[in-house]
Amino acid sequence: MRAALALARRALGRSWPNPAVGCVLVREGRVVGRGWTQPGGRPHAETEALRRAGEAARGATAYVTLEPCSHFGQTPPCADALAAAGVKRAVVAMEDPDPRVSGQGIDRLQRSGVSVALGLGESEAAEINAGFFLRIRESRPLVTLKLAMTLDGRIATRTGESRWITGEPARARAHLLRAQHDAVMVGSGTVLADDPLLNVRLPGLERQSPLRLVLDGRMRLPLTSALVAGARQTPTWLVTLEGGDRRRRRAYRDSGVEVIEVAAGEAGAIDLKPMLELLAERGLTRILAEGGARLAAALLREHLADRLAIFRAPSVIGGDGLPAAEGFGLDRLAELPLFQPQETVWLGADRLETYRRAH
Repeated sequence: MRAALALARRALGRSWPNPAVGCVLVREGRVVGRGWTQPGGRPHAETEALRRAGEAARGATAYVTLEPCSHFGQTPPCADALAAAGVKRAVVAMEDPDPRVSGQGIDRLQRSGVSVALGLGESEAAEINAGFFLRIRESRPLVTLKLAMTLDGRIATRTGESRWITGEPARARAHLLRAQHDAVMVGSGTVLADDPLLNVRLPGLERQSPLRLVLDGRMRLPLTSALVAGARQTPTWLVTLEGGDRRRRRAYRDSGVEVIEVAAGEAGAIDLKPMLELLAERGLTRILAEGGARLAAALLREHLADRLAIFRAPSVIGGDGLPAAEGFGLDRLAELPLFQPQETVWLGADRLETYRRAH
């Protein structure tokens, strides 16, 4: 099951709108097939493992990180495929909360004579597909807020200089985070300040650059920016308010940028929760929010940051530096967004602290 979970993680950022699943087939103590969800969500992990195993799948045990599907979509049910291949036992990490499956895959396996053991590695499997489950249960993707800051919580000097607060190992891990998410999201202020690429620049993972999302209510994104210039190579979506300049909208689209219009919230800015619901409808399950301070504040204020990835450098900028999040009007401690620590990893002199939202 540990191997199957590792295979599932390999699919993160590439399997949306489907979950990231891993499958290992074992017969007589030997691995005969391995599979993970392929880009775009198909083929499924079980189908891939069965294809690689061939006849060796007969009599094998399947270790699967999520309940095999039971419905006919673009492919036949994986539960039926496992049974038809002669798999005798399935060890399944957890049930799939998708109402099209939700226990029915396990039932199909058992009615086909396949014995099922449920629950091994459940917590790890649940974390891998937390975004998919959130999309099913709350109709929005999981949002990880990534911040690179000093010991005193500053992300730039008073002049706005921020490259580079952390060292190379931390920056490499940040690129890996991008590869594990469906999309990377920034506000227009970050684009204007840094003109970022928002791609993955790790050897061997260049093709796993996520979709780029820019929140830009007034369509300030320069047509000469790196994001617009690369929009035909790496999908780029611009989320803006309804009723903007038609010519500018057309210019973005002519450059390969997909323009998504949303209604304004009470403050006249993009209303994040319905925007995230719209992105979930388009299939996104995991979004990495990389800044800046205004976007971070908005996500925290609305309790929409599900995970925090804080890269902390052993340095101090001082009170005139730019804070990690702008003020968002909290008056009472009872209103604080709360998080539970998950892990701390040292990356050279820097450290990565990860947290999950406390419910």
